[in-house]
Amino acid sequence: MADAGHRVILVDLRNHGRSFHSPEHSYESMSQDVVALFDHLNLDAATTTLLGHSMGGKAAMRFALDHPERLARLVVLDIAPRFSDMEHQDDIVAGLSAVSLATLESRQQADEVLAQHIPQVGVRQFLLKNLYRQDDNSFAWRQNLPALTANMSAIGAEITSPQPFLKRALFLRGGKSDYIQPEDKLYHIPALFPNSQVETVVDAGHWLHAEKPDEVFELVQAFATS
Repeated sequence: MADAGHRVILVDLRNHGRSFHSPEHSYESMSQDVVALFDHLNLDAATTTLLGHSMGGKAAMRFALDHPERLARLVVLDIAPRFSDMEHQDDIVAGLSAVSLATLESRQQADEVLAQHIPQVGVRQFLLKNLYRQDDNSFAWRQNLPALTANMSAIGAEITSPQPFLKRALFLRGGKSDYIQPEDKLYHIPALFPNSQVETVVDAGHWLHAEKPDEVFELVQAFATS
């Protein structure tokens, strides 16, 4: 989601993508990782918007609450600060774990295994972006699946803070998703983010940025430039 008017930096959190693997996977550690990135890039707080989806959204909330002086505004996609029941992710973990990397011969074969657990084609395609060939031509996942599985309860943890984030925040929810409930809009989100707004992307599920990229882009663009 980029245009000529914005510099966009795509961040792989620890245990994801090309970032480092670690047995520790908490929102406090991820927040510190983002601090290190901000310091390395010398980002200007007056113009910086931090955006995160799901787990990344909670990491973004943690960073905003701990370091409000480092941001101009915050955008969170389809997650609330309260405890999240990670049973929604069980099918994804089961699907990824079911792929036998040692005997895998093709991406199509991996997709067929994932389809037994994850019916949504778009979600499978998104997950398969993490599948790559190593130097010996064998397949591997970029994400640290053992660490993520072991820390699933920490990934669902509630985000709390004695002080709210007073700057502007946008929460986008998928109309078909239940990750942001009515009580989140009334209580949990405003308690920590009093200067926030919640918008719904109609006909989108939890992976709203993959399902409805144009709609999400327009909402984020309007918020970031207003």
